[in-house]
Amino acid sequence: MIEHDDFILAALSEEGSIDPSTLEACRRAAAEQRLSVCQVLVDRGVTTARTLALVRAGICEVPFVDLDHFQIDLRNSSLLARSSAQALLAFPLFACEGLTTVGMANPLDLRAVDQLRSLIRGDIELVLCEPSALRALIDRAYSISDSGEAGAGPAATADSLTTGKEPIVAAVNQILADAVERGASDVHLGPDDQRLHLRLRIDGTLIALQAPPLSAHAGLVQRLKVMANLDLTQTRRPQDGKFRFMHAGRAVDVRLSVIPTVAGENIVCRLLTSASGIRELSDLGFSNDHARAMTECLDAPNGMLLVTGPTGSGKTTTLYAGLKRLNSAERNIVTIEDPVEVRMPLIRQVQVSPEIGLNFASALRSILRQDPDVILVGEIRDEETARIALQSALTGHLVLSSLHTNDALGAIPRLLDFGCPTFAVSSALLGIVAQRLAKRVCTYCPERDTPAADALARFSIGPGDATGFTRGKGCPRCAGLGTRGRIGLYEVIRMSPVIRRAVETRDTTKIMAAAASDGFRPMWHDGVQKARLGLTTLSEVSRVAAAMDLDVVAEDGPGGTGGGADGRKGNTGRRTAA
Repeated sequence: MIEHDDFILAALSEEGSIDPSTLEACRRAAAEQRLSVCQVLVDRGVTTARTLALVRAGICEVPFVDLDHFQIDLRNSSLLARSSAQALLAFPLFACEGLTTVGMANPLDLRAVDQLRSLIRGDIELVLCEPSALRALIDRAYSISDSGEAGAGPAATADSLTTGKEPIVAAVNQILADAVERGASDVHLGPDDQRLHLRLRIDGTLIALQAPPLSAHAGLVQRLKVMANLDLTQTRRPQDGKFRFMHAGRAVDVRLSVIPTVAGENIVCRLLTSASGIRELSDLGFSNDHARAMTECLDAPNGMLLVTGPTGSGKTTTLYAGLKRLNSAERNIVTIEDPVEVRMPLIRQVQVSPEIGLNFASALRSILRQDPDVILVGEIRDEETARIALQSALTGHLVLSSLHTNDALGAIPRLLDFGCPTFAVSSALLGIVAQRLAKRVCTYCPERDTPAADALARFSIGPGDATGFTRGKGCPRCAGLGTRGRIGLYEVIRMSPVIRRAVETRDTTKIMAAAASDGFRPMWHDGVQKARLGLTTLSEVSRVAAAMDLDVVAEDGPGGTGGGADGRKGNTGRRTAA
């Protein structure tokens, strides 16, 4: 009988995907290694597993389903025992009105098809899936669904959770691996009275996933505590810890937070970027003008560069990108952070510890005795830290730090409110960056967009000038959202003599006017330009601008014409600077 692989090879040869000499070499290698010819073709990069699956689907005359493009309900594992799913390499993908769609690696295996009909006890429809993707789905589905058994009783102890073979361990591993593969920044796992909830924060938005049963909650919490070396007996107080796990050959650091709630302990895992994942400034979305201003600040021998914005706006990412540019054996770089999120080679990183009196201010005083060239202060929170940081910038050190203000101009009155001398603020500051994160248009499903009339009016864009805007229509790669990833929106102030003179007056209105006359443009201006380039949408820019209390267009309109659509001048785009 002719093997199925022979049909596939014949089809590949007919369409010219493989030449006879390559095929013959692969046949010899397959015989020597006792592998299938198709496996050798994939191993040698002649073709891909997906291509083979598509050819096989055509031969079997069944649809091909790419599992990466569908959100499979893992509760379907209840329709088929794990041993049967693994033996038959099949999984119930969809179940609707008595018809079950079953994904198989080989729908021509009639004996396996008969077994599936008997086991599922209903009508089935066959589709073909890539074998490796199908195996991964089976492992994920049953590791999560089976975890309830281990979490139901006292068997889920510290000893049983360390072997790596129990369902609870497999469930935790699968949850973390899935979060990494989806690009999540946080994993939220918490119970209420009826069920356990599993959510991933992806591109700033929480997305709910199929969670293990509520009975698995205690076991999952204990497993995570074991990994983070936390106290297993303590369930009534918050605990924080860190651990590292390997995924796809790379280490992933996790910061674990556990807090007690009325329904049980709630878990949040922050997935931290590795040092190799720190991006360059050019990859963060800075415009040419903004990138030039940032580079000039970082190249200065001394002074202070501030990055401002709310929590989750990407300040740490920008600061680390700046450190990456500065990091060299010729510079002594010391950081004070709470907590240290990314460990960087060569840089001396200090984590604050308030319980022993090591706060930003005390650590900064000690660091100054370490002969630093560059100092990163994770955040200026109080008057003492602000004063010491400014003094350090005035005495020959380059200081990078962050500040919680709504916009770049708001950083100046905030430092003055901390009691910092006016001359120190005007002399030490090199530049101020304010930023937000906007969702990117999915690059796989862009389509032309006509923004809403109120959004156009808000930015003084006339209907005839509403060109170049795009949005994502939604596709499997972006889970139908139309957005995938995020991009930074920025406003940058490069301190100049005219701005420094205005700072010395302590008059907010004069500072704003000086910045505008010196070429400063508010963040919405950067957002509109990126929306015109198809990187984000005008509605996203409007959402970000709303958070900044922006209600009127700046003096130089989005098109760079010096005014709005009707030619009138606007103001600086803010009600207040702080």
